[in-house]
Amino acid sequence: MGRWLGIDHGTRRIGVAAGSTEDGIAGPLEAIPAAPAELAVRRIRQLAAEYRVDGVVVGWPLNMDDTEGPQARLVRRMASALAEATGLDVRLWDERLTSFEADEALAGMFTRKGRKARQDAVAAAAMLRQFLIAGGPQKAPRPADVADEGGK
Repeated sequence: MGRWLGIDHGTRRIGVAAGSTEDGIAGPLEAIPAAPAELAVRRIRQLAAEYRVDGVVVGWPLNMDDTEGPQARLVRRMASALAEATGLDVRLWDERLTSFEADEALAGMFTRKGRKARQDAVAAAAMLRQFLIAGGPQKAPRPADVADEGGK
């Protein structure tokens, strides 16, 4: 039970959402610059404190065959660093197709630039919602629990 932040980690922006296991509702908060990483972690820590969350779930971009590609390994390592920096319970959750879901939700609503600015946070909310509905804290691994595939 509790409140969670959802993180959709991209190379340029990190989408952030907040939600609760009690009602399974998640909403987008903001998109923050991915670099420099220290500032991104600082902002995530601020949001975690502001929303009094119990944990953070990071979208894990697995391949369609459930293997990790380079981006999934990068995200898993970032999630490990986030757990260390925040002391929060950090989990990984399969984020496949959440960007597509975000695109669908934002279709026709904004200019292309406006959609891009919101897409990451909306994708984070979609991933977080899936995590919450599925009982994610009990089903999602911590980054340290996942074996490093070492580029396989």
